[in-house]
Amino acid sequence: MKVAIVHDWLVNYGGAERVVESFLKLYPQADIFTLVYDEKKMGKIFPKEKVHTSFVQKLPMASKLYTKLLSVMPKAFESFDLSSYDLVLCSSSSCAKGVITSPGTPHIAYIHTPMRYAWDLFFDYRKRSNKITRFFMDRWMPSIRLWDFVSSQRIDTLIANSSYIARRIKKFWNRDAQVIYPPVNTSRLSPNGKEPEDFYVVFSRFVPYKRVDLAVSACMQLNRKLVVIGSGSGEKELKALAAGNKNITFTGRISDEEVKDYLQRCKAMIFCAEEDFGIIPVECQACGRPVIAFGKGGALETVSDRKTGIFFDRQETDSVVEAIKNFETLAEKGIFSDSSAISEFASAFSEERFIRQIEDAVNKTIQNFKK
Repeated sequence: MKVAIVHDWLVNYGGAERVVESFLKLYPQADIFTLVYDEKKMGKIFPKEKVHTSFVQKLPMASKLYTKLLSVMPKAFESFDLSSYDLVLCSSSSCAKGVITSPGTPHIAYIHTPMRYAWDLFFDYRKRSNKITRFFMDRWMPSIRLWDFVSSQRIDTLIANSSYIARRIKKFWNRDAQVIYPPVNTSRLSPNGKEPEDFYVVFSRFVPYKRVDLAVSACMQLNRKLVVIGSGSGEKELKALAAGNKNITFTGRISDEEVKDYLQRCKAMIFCAEEDFGIIPVECQACGRPVIAFGKGGALETVSDRKTGIFFDRQETDSVVEAIKNFETLAEKGIFSDSSAISEFASAFSEERFIRQIEDAVNKTIQNFKK
């Protein structure tokens, strides 16, 4: 069977790219189609000979400026000729799911999210944009929304990465979607068998919607130690917020083994984002440590309240402060003392489970085409 895998872009490795990597384990001979490709960053994982890029790749600085080119993305993905393939498998949070396939070719789309900036988060993105960007957003977004809806109707099988995203798909595309949680490499993570140490941890890209600032502010207010792992556009602001406070430690980008070590040793992870799924909290639980999470989005499906973590209900410092206090009270009672049970809960999100469920979904779709 000749398989095409379509992904939005291959410029950095994250959760969405992990999905593509798992697709390739299921279909190692598949070709990959994507908007733009950064061989220096991604060549070891996705070899150049397997990757087919759109005309956007030929533009100067394409792998850096691609996010500014939303207006041409629909045309770019519709320009791929996939007529010779027996199966098209998409991984999409933007326009990848809009490829055109023949009536006889099963098209399965794994949706990380419908475009946030086109739908429910449009006004949030608009507020944070400059005047020129706002002008083009107002001009182009209505047609982008129309294309996004129309292209969603061409998909044969829709798979959402969480029930939260399935609800968004139903809201914006009026389509039902099967839920298959994304793959988490839980096999490389385990508890260290030791008592937790006296610090909390945040592991995130430093971008506004991740709300790392809430964890920093809450720990400063409570005089608690916090290790902040990661980097990003908001790094200067976060370091300015924590300036002079000895309890807040920034590690920058560190290796997977170093991250694992921090996750195994921490009291708990503080997770303040409203995520579509959220792989990092699952990784923390796989290390046997609980999570203090914002109670919206995918975290409600990946954290078990008062068993593997607790929730706070507002993205405000006071709400995080209260959650930390509640967590510590419960921890003193031994609620989170069984690290093996927490790790076992996380194992339900393994890569092996993901590959098995995707294969089942593909087989069912192909069987429906034969009827």
